[in-house]
Amino acid sequence: MNDTHDAREPRPEERLDRLQRRLADFAAARGWEPYHTPKNLAVALSVEASELVEIFQWLTPEQSAKVMEKPESAHRVADEVADVLAYLLQFCEVLGVDVLDALAAKIERNELRFPVTGPPTPNRHSSE
Repeated sequence: MNDTHDAREPRPEERLDRLQRRLADFAAARGWEPYHTPKNLAVALSVEASELVEIFQWLTPEQSAKVMEKPESAHRVADEVADVLAYLLQFCEVLGVDVLDALAAKIERNELRFPVTGPPTPNRHSSE
């Protein structure tokens, strides 16, 4: 992690914690906690991820690489990314999952599972 950080701004993990707290406070203020079950949040996360996929559904790879160049599609992508992240953070909050720790652990497992054995092979995916 890069340790060069402006002391006036919160660290990224602090920003994430604050956003997660804001989401919890937002739901609590509206009495939505009873609906924020792991199942409901997982379903909502899937729906929002599907809405992100929908933006790219019929685009060519070249078109999809340029989606952020157009303000209208860039706005839609950013909104859906925000929705996906919001539901993921709420899901993690309800289940007590530290999202950054979980990600770091997953990367470490993948580094062990898929060791570098030679030069990169751009035409081969890890599932092959």
